[in-house]
Amino acid sequence: MTHAIKPVILSGGSGSRLWPMSRSKYPKQFLPMLGTKSLFTQTLERVGEAYGFLPALIVANEHHRFIVNEQAEKAGVITDSVVLEPVGRNTAPAVAVAALRAAETDPEQLLLFLPSDHVIMDMPGFHKAVQVAAATAEAGYLCCFGMTPTRPDTGYGYIASSAAISGVDGAFKIDGFREKPDAETAETYLAAGAYSWNSGMFMFKASKIIEEFERLQPEILTACRTALDGATPDLNFLRMQEDEFAAVPADSIDYAIMEKTESAAVVPAEFGWSDVGSFSALADVQTPDDRGNVAIGDVMLEDSDNCFIRSEGDLVAGIGLRDLIVITTDDAVMVAPKERDQDIKKIVDRLKKEKRPEADFHSTVYRPWGNYSTLALGERFQVKSIEVYPGKRLSLQKHHHRAEHWVIVEGSAIVTRNDERILMSENESVYLPLGAVHRLENPGKIPLKLIEVQSGSYLGEDDIVRLEDDFNREKDK
Repeated sequence: MTHAIKPVILSGGSGSRLWPMSRSKYPKQFLPMLGTKSLFTQTLERVGEAYGFLPALIVANEHHRFIVNEQAEKAGVITDSVVLEPVGRNTAPAVAVAALRAAETDPEQLLLFLPSDHVIMDMPGFHKAVQVAAATAEAGYLCCFGMTPTRPDTGYGYIASSAAISGVDGAFKIDGFREKPDAETAETYLAAGAYSWNSGMFMFKASKIIEEFERLQPEILTACRTALDGATPDLNFLRMQEDEFAAVPADSIDYAIMEKTESAAVVPAEFGWSDVGSFSALADVQTPDDRGNVAIGDVMLEDSDNCFIRSEGDLVAGIGLRDLIVITTDDAVMVAPKERDQDIKKIVDRLKKEKRPEADFHSTVYRPWGNYSTLALGERFQVKSIEVYPGKRLSLQKHHHRAEHWVIVEGSAIVTRNDERILMSENESVYLPLGAVHRLENPGKIPLKLIEVQSGSYLGEDDIVRLEDDFNREKDK
């Protein structure tokens, strides 16, 4: 990289548009939507040290903090710090907080803001556009990345460009932002040639965006300063207080700043971009068969056209299907016409209203130490499979309403039970009576896998009294 650029990765998300694959506690950016790596991991890798970028600053939902750490560690990517949002306030506060944080070290730092859930197929094309945007930002502009339209899409906002910026080849001043158009208007934008899709990616100096916040949105900036001043370190996280950050006015960076500033610029580009905002968009970045179908997983289609079918387990067989989306996971099946895929969030809203776990969690629930899946659930019993990562351990804890029985099926374990420390290996078991202070840890170099059988009058996850915790989750209330 010619310029010293600090990436800022925005990792929020509600997990509603790609349900049931995506859930609120494990949204799409952490899933392998394309290939074997998650979108979040791919985002980190494309702005890694190997390409000359500075370590990334991540702004993340507090509930996702351990997933962020785990995936960054597995990717071998060095990050700067992770700023935690206790509540979602849209992109403007996230940008302001990141800029204020970066300005503490270097007010003139170039910041590249990237959502963590986008697909970019052409890496060299992306890096070339970043260099143009960096030169534009160095010249004092707030720079958007505009994607050259390939079709009259009504699902994106558009950017109208005007005069070229002197001294920067490939950058233009912005004539205006256009809301998501109807089909006829989108056709005119495509024909005009001076419009691009608003990608939601930006580049600017920390000092310049702070200056524009002071001029255009002083209330947001003041509230963000207060939240950042009150933030406390927690492991490698910077944790803002909920009451202080909740007081920040919610707004997008587009509405709050970009549509009001006189310094807006756009770099039109083509590098195989998609925001993967729907299953139709996910289908568009994959190769269909000769009848327009995209089939992922164990899928068998007969006399079917233009469908997106994804199975994460059992065989899905379709006959005579037309323009359908079918998604199956091990705990849900979703079927919709392609033209109705924007309505999937209505189902998620109903799930949340009815307090169903499928809105928030997959059947496999991820924790900083590993994961667990429920295999069977009855009125007074629950059976789980548990995996503990090498070198990790659960909190020292006890339960008021249940006893547990652990059976080791792979790896080795050290089990704390009151005053005992028990070394266990495969095919050994241990009983933990109600009220016993206990802990499970994996001292080995391979994952520890076990079966847990719970029995008692109440089996909810909130019947955990943490006495000690490597991950400071005592603060999670």
